[in-house]
Amino acid sequence: MSTIKIAAKDGHEFSAYRAEPRGTPRGGLIVIQEFFGVNGHIRRICDQYAEDGYLALAPAIFDRVERDVELDYDEAGMNKGRELRANLDLSKCMLDIQATIDAAASAGKVAALGYCWGGSLAYIATARLTGLACAIGYYGAQIAAHVGETPRVPVMLHYAEKDEYLPQSDIEKVRSAHPSITIYQYPGTEHGFNCDDRRFYEPQSAAVARDRTLAFLERQVG
Repeated sequence: MSTIKIAAKDGHEFSAYRAEPRGTPRGGLIVIQEFFGVNGHIRRICDQYAEDGYLALAPAIFDRVERDVELDYDEAGMNKGRELRANLDLSKCMLDIQATIDAAASAGKVAALGYCWGGSLAYIATARLTGLACAIGYYGAQIAAHVGETPRVPVMLHYAEKDEYLPQSDIEKVRSAHPSITIYQYPGTEHGFNCDDRRFYEPQSAAVARDRTLAFLERQVG
């Protein structure tokens, strides 16, 4: 496990957390952060999927505006994360994700796996970028706003049943626009149910979603 540097097409250099599997990788996995930065939760996800055989890279998307960002899941962290996200250009985020995809390609086929804001970025990447075999998004609240962008690879989305940031109508909008997307909702859960640093963490639903994600990766990546 280490931190590496990756250069985007426009010359911007950013850091990325890298978790390597034992032996030959089954493929590459781009783990896209929430707006809390590449924090302990995101690093643990990378480590988990490396244990499952994937080369996992988590690009520090906030490096464009502020480096070494790791925020807590409290009101101050939320406010700071929103501020940083507001100062980012989506097209520049895509440059960084594309560079990370390219860096992971040495491991074989590459998937994107995003959480919260990162879940939306993973979805958008499937329509705009090259080199992805599939994408998985957890509770991406901005996907509905980009529903006019059509994924070019298989997509799986995980949503909470009771998400204060994401109305059911948004989920139905995505489902209606793209019936080929696999969508799951988890009864009784709230936004961030997969994150063990959040008060809404729900371990049983998180485990089911992870099993589904692994099966999807096995089919689409290896």
